[in-house]
Amino acid sequence: MKNKTTLLLIKNMVCPRCILSVENILDAFKIPIQRIDLGEVVLARELHPSELKNIEIELKKVGFELIETRINKIVEDIKKLILEFLDSQDSNIRINLSTFITSKIHYDYSYLSDLFSSIEGKSIEQFFIIQRIEKVKEFLVYDQLSLTEIAYKTGFSSVHHLSAQFKKVTGLTPSLFKNIGKEKRKSIDNL
Repeated sequence: MKNKTTLLLIKNMVCPRCILSVENILDAFKIPIQRIDLGEVVLARELHPSELKNIEIELKKVGFELIETRINKIVEDIKKLILEFLDSQDSNIRINLSTFITSKIHYDYSYLSDLFSSIEGKSIEQFFIIQRIEKVKEFLVYDQLSLTEIAYKTGFSSVHHLSAQFKKVTGLTPSLFKNIGKEKRKSIDNL
């Protein structure tokens, strides 16, 4: 008889450090991992309900949350795709966000948009703008690129457009933020 696996979907698991934290929690419970990716863990065996409850408690302590529904999985996939899209902004291929998302998640964009808004309380576009501004903040703090280069790398049409969006979201100009420094940055887990 083949052993059954268990799939855990984990909210806010968005970076390599997150993966390491989840691995450490599962190792502490001596639960074998078959595969682990951002937002997803495949365990080599089924979990007893008490094990699942204990894991859930430990995950919450470090800011993670188990996702239990297919709808929440789609929302988490959209978030991962937004981050992937943002990372690909400085490539020569220009595609809009909705086309990118629907090429990976095969649902109508209006359905995905309504679903995302109902779960997150903000639109996909609002979430994307927040992520873009956080990326801009990162580039400003590292101080290695001009504002023109930052605008290009984050997909803004111009420095003026970047500055207007930045001020709208943060209340500060990019230059003023750069002078203030890191304390205005938020971790991705808190967005």
